[in-house]
Amino acid sequence: MASKGKVHKVMSEFKHGTLHSGSKKGPPVKSRAQAIAIGLSEAREAGEKVPKMKTAAGKAAMRRVRS
Repeated sequence: MASKGKVHKVMSEFKHGTLHSGSKKGPPVKSRAQAIAIGLSEAREAGEKVPKMKTAAGKAAMRRVRS
C-alpha cells in the first residue's frame, strides 16, 4: 500500500499548488487527472505494484473478443 502513500503525497502537493510537471521549473499542474498520473508514475518508478491503466480502447477490444 505504499503506492497509496505516493499518490496521497502528490495529491497534497496538487491541492496546495506546489506540484509541477517535469521539474520544479515546469508549469504547475492544473489537472486532477494529470496529478494522479504523476503519482502513479512515481510509484511505478519506485518499484511498487500499481494496477495497469484501464482505457476505453482496451474495454472495447475486450467486448469484441467476448462476442
